Amino acid sequence: MSVSDTSHGHVHGDEPSSADCADFLERIVRLIDNELEDGDCAIVRAHVDSCSPCLERYDLQRTVKAVVARSCGETAPEELRAKVRIQIQQIQVRISEG
Repeated sequence: MSVSDTSHGHVHGDEPSSADCADFLERIVRLIDNELEDGDCAIVRAHVDSCSPCLERYDLQRTVKAVVARSCGETAPEELRAKVRIQIQQIQVRISEG
């Protein structure tokens, strides 16, 4: 067993390997996005509760998603929006002429 395999801080007998944690990373993102079945949610939450590195990843992913969501709620200034609309129209004209 490598050092990384034993550094998870698990309290239960069977410690997941690094590969197991890599698999949980995708499931953690899906948990945050509410894309998991209830049974899978319980499994991922149990793993995160017993694995410090995965708990840190979970917290980081939640923080990043919250910051992005907050940032996406802002409205662009009207001048910028007008410039973007003009560029979109120019591209549409080029496509229809092409």
